[in-house]
Amino acid sequence: MTMTSATDTAPAATGTVAGSAAVGLPRRSWVEHVMGLPISVHVRGDAATSAGVERAVCTLYESLRQVDERFSPYRPDSEVSAIRRGEPPTSSAELLEIRALCAQARRRTDGAFDAELPGGFDPSGLVKGWAVERATGPLREAAAGSDWLVNAGGDILLHAEPGRSWQVGVEDPGNLSHTLRTFALSHGAIATSGDARRGAHITDPSTGRPAFSGVLSATAIAPTLLWADVYATAAYVRGLASLPWLVRERGVRVLFVRTDGSRVSTLSRPKARS
Repeated sequence: MTMTSATDTAPAATGTVAGSAAVGLPRRSWVEHVMGLPISVHVRGDAATSAGVERAVCTLYESLRQVDERFSPYRPDSEVSAIRRGEPPTSSAELLEIRALCAQARRRTDGAFDAELPGGFDPSGLVKGWAVERATGPLREAAAGSDWLVNAGGDILLHAEPGRSWQVGVEDPGNLSHTLRTFALSHGAIATSGDARRGAHITDPSTGRPAFSGVLSATAIAPTLLWADVYATAAYVRGLASLPWLVRERGVRVLFVRTDGSRVSTLSRPKARS
């Protein structure tokens, strides 16, 4: 679903600093394949080589593996798969939280994001961001005073200390070898939704068919990865028809690429709720 990437190292890259504020700082990166995609962690600063950060990264990956085991619709033994089979739902606090967040996402996107699809309950578009946000708790503490970035298959959550930032590039959906735009970000999250890499895999909840709204991709920048991912998906599903509610969302910016290659964005629009 995602096509956002940050520059530096493969296979799932890190960002590079804007300006010279971080030149020469220690840095380290990790990558594992979890939840069906490469997830990389990058730390830049004095904490990068510390034992505390090493432990925090191990904890992060273990947390993501546990979420995948419990909530993946592709694992027959997961809670989500049990719901899809019509079995009595479990009442774990985490599943209740996810279902409440999915209902909130449906309301906030006018139904463009909906986990209750014709093929069954599928919260995947929300769970990944939710899981990464939860898993970074120990990393935030262990990397205090340093910069860090988590790249979950192209959806990115990041933090940089004052005076520093990460350069995050968004691929051109019409030519994946080109960078469409680069953002210098110091905090928050960025996610892109589209079909350039994985084909028509995003479902329009209103039809049950692959989404087609006249845009090739939608990139959302938001304070959290959960909502960046939700808004990117919803914006791709509804296209420019989503602009009326997107401009009401505080702290959210969206960049659309239309099928003719032209761009429309909310980058200069007011973000406060009416």
